[in-house]
Amino acid sequence: MDDKVVFSVPWFDIVVRGVEGSPAPYYLLRTTDYVSVLAATLDGSLLLVRQYRPVVAARTLELPSGHVEKGETPEAAARRELAEETGYEAEKFEHLGTLDPDTGRLENKLWCFYAPDARPVQSPVDREQGIELVQCKPQDLMRRIRQGEMNHGLHLGVLLLAAMRGWLSIEQGSVQQR
Repeated sequence: MDDKVVFSVPWFDIVVRGVEGSPAPYYLLRTTDYVSVLAATLDGSLLLVRQYRPVVAARTLELPSGHVEKGETPEAAARRELAEETGYEAEKFEHLGTLDPDTGRLENKLWCFYAPDARPVQSPVDREQGIELVQCKPQDLMRRIRQGEMNHGLHLGVLLLAAMRGWLSIEQGSVQQR
């Protein structure tokens, strides 16, 4: 593929790519991969975060998530993001799958993880500013989704992957600890 970066900022590049058979160039965004974590505590509560998102000009309810830094594995990024955003850690991180966030414009991947038995971190961690921890039971999460309070499409995809593996029961509103 003949790619050319036509604009670049620290968060992304705008790339023009020639497409065989098309007279017009195709534009895409190249950015780093990101991770999202569905984390459950020992009592079955799910760890969510609320933060202000300038793109939608609102405080959103989401899964702990973030970018994979250069030289970092997706699992290491998921562990770091969970600690930074929630103050929790987990021994096990199960890879649920890897999604294409937007096949029409984005070139990166979303790495999805499930972290059972999450507990408060043992050593001090710098929590990310402006992020509020929200703990809720699975049935409460389903209510929040139905009411549109949690509507991040990629994070709903993570929940679907967890349900398909049997770690989250959408019908019964429960989490299976494995």
